[in-house]
Amino acid sequence: MDNEQRRDAAGDDTRAPRGATPQEAPPPEAIAVRPDRGALLRAFVASLTGTSLEWYDFAVYSAASALVFGRLFFPSEDPLTGALLAFSTYAVGYVSRPLGGFVFGRLGDVIGRKKVLVATLVLIGAATFLIGLIPPQSAIGPVAPVLLVLLRFAQGVGVGGEWGGAVLLTSEYGDTRSRGFWASAAQIGPPAGNLMANGVLAGLGALLTEQQFFSWGWRIAFLLSGVLVLFGLWIRMRLEETPVFKAMEAGGDRPQAPIKEVFTTQPRALAAAVLCRVAPDVLYAMFTVFVLTYATQKLGMPRSSALTAVLIGSALQIVLIPLAGALSDRWNRRRLYLGGTVAAGVWPFVFFLMTGGGSWALLVLGVVGALVIHSLLYGPQAAFVAEQFSPRLRYTGSSLAYTLAGLIGGAVAPLLFTALLGTFGTWLPLALYLVGTAVLTVIGVLLGRDADHDEDERYVRESADRARERAATAAPGD
Repeated sequence: MDNEQRRDAAGDDTRAPRGATPQEAPPPEAIAVRPDRGALLRAFVASLTGTSLEWYDFAVYSAASALVFGRLFFPSEDPLTGALLAFSTYAVGYVSRPLGGFVFGRLGDVIGRKKVLVATLVLIGAATFLIGLIPPQSAIGPVAPVLLVLLRFAQGVGVGGEWGGAVLLTSEYGDTRSRGFWASAAQIGPPAGNLMANGVLAGLGALLTEQQFFSWGWRIAFLLSGVLVLFGLWIRMRLEETPVFKAMEAGGDRPQAPIKEVFTTQPRALAAAVLCRVAPDVLYAMFTVFVLTYATQKLGMPRSSALTAVLIGSALQIVLIPLAGALSDRWNRRRLYLGGTVAAGVWPFVFFLMTGGGSWALLVLGVVGALVIHSLLYGPQAAFVAEQFSPRLRYTGSSLAYTLAGLIGGAVAPLLFTALLGTFGTWLPLALYLVGTAVLTVIGVLLGRDADHDEDERYVRESADRARERAATAAPGD
């Protein structure tokens, strides 16, 4: 099925959901006006804030699971058992993401990008904040771990619906010919969130004793998420809806069953979007999470040395990711992505060979090199995923791709890395595993389509025409 047929298959059904009338939609002339640059910059900051909060939570929760959750919420005579139970709550956040992708992705194409993004930000932030207030098991018994699991589940649901909307918030505001740069706002969240979380934890570690941190200091890291939420809400509440969703409203083109439509009319687009995310997610998991275990257990380095290498790479990514997004606007996005994927499959062999001697400088070089390659993929990724789907199904499709790829990519990668290293005792199976994910991503990129820079403008014009026709044919008083 070619590009035009795919767009026709997804866009022929112009029925609006029940209750959607011309009077409820913006007037046709309103949807053809592009927001000013100030609105675009606010959208960029709003997108960045939400994903930064997500990854701030990711890093803080990971540290708390290892340091305090086992003792506070899952006390056991065997410390390992308590730690495993604590990490199980961490996994709950991944398992619940597809639910958020299904629920909020659908709503993003039905009620609007802005409303859903406000809801997901509140859900993530409130759950993170409340985790910092849960009394330990010694105070309220088994209710404590139950509350922890429920709040972690809520975080995952919110995160599952956040990414797709955060991407569209900037990509549908700006010029489609610079979509790679503007959509990269959502992609800066992981390194920014990691740096914020580690900065907060390092500050608490320097100011507090170990007993103080265990008793109450860890809670501060969770309670501070409320500041990010308030700032993000202040930004997001000031935004207008994107021109594409205004066009959907005015033209009566909001889908009634967007999830079903994505699976039935755009399966190739969904497959491309899911597979293109697998290798970048696994590469990131290897060089920001698993590398800490490898450096300490196999190379005999202090954990702080490995963490410093990750933080240096993360700091560089804050600049490299938007640059890579902008680069994909100048070059063909698919070719850039293919080149980055090949590099991702090759680099683990280089990394493990160069770091075998235990040199910290080479470890830093290896981690930074991996995160440079990851930036070449992650920067253009948001735009590539979004432009696979027709405008009226874009939020649903992007959210489904994000959450489904997470299940087969980043969610299981650290566990598989650890299991492979423990079973074989060598790095070769780990590198081959990443090669396998690179093959999947190459297939996804080849299945995908190049950007159609005129698609959004064409869709807005056609929707305005439909809105005028509906207004002209509506009975007086309807």
